[in-house]
Amino acid sequence: MDALPPADPFAVATLEELARHYDPPRELVLKKVIPRLEAKAMAFIAASPFAILATVGPEGVHATPRGDAPGFIQALDDRTLALPDRRGNNRLDALRDIIANPEVALLFLVPGVGEALRVNGTARITADPALRGRFEERGKLPATVVLVSLREAYMQCAKAVMRSKLWGERERPQAVPSMGEIIAAHTDGMVDPASYDKEAPQRLIDTMY
Repeated sequence: MDALPPADPFAVATLEELARHYDPPRELVLKKVIPRLEAKAMAFIAASPFAILATVGPEGVHATPRGDAPGFIQALDDRTLALPDRRGNNRLDALRDIIANPEVALLFLVPGVGEALRVNGTARITADPALRGRFEERGKLPATVVLVSLREAYMQCAKAVMRSKLWGERERPQAVPSMGEIIAAHTDGMVDPASYDKEAPQRLIDTMY
């Protein structure tokens, strides 16, 4: 019989232990969470050709890539996102998870943009013909549409993308709102957009590691 691995003396297993290793979050970080989508968050989603859908079900956790032309995930209103389920391998991992547990998360990325938009909420699946028809592409309809009821949304800073050099030298699309503009919109003006964006490059360098 194989011996059990030795216990990790440095294991972090409680919230108190976790807190000892990190500084507390800034007030702005806590207040940037919004309960519904406003114009700038919708503009970010409309510019995004790629998102990661995270789900959890009886078999565990799944993170599945979703991609199409920018704006393929549509905001039906300020609390509802519609995600067409395009043709895939028919494992249906995420859809099976949603039926078992509606809790989901979405991470939106835009090529050339360091920041990401994160959305948490609950999802359901519909085969509504009219809704499927909104997403017709090349004469094909999605089999179903995932409707996400938003609970919270917030921006993630650019550090991970910058560290990974994910987009290389690709330029930021002009139509995508800046981080300063989005943070200002999501915090009722806690920051001045122009100042925030001007200071951002050096701030990110100073706090990269």
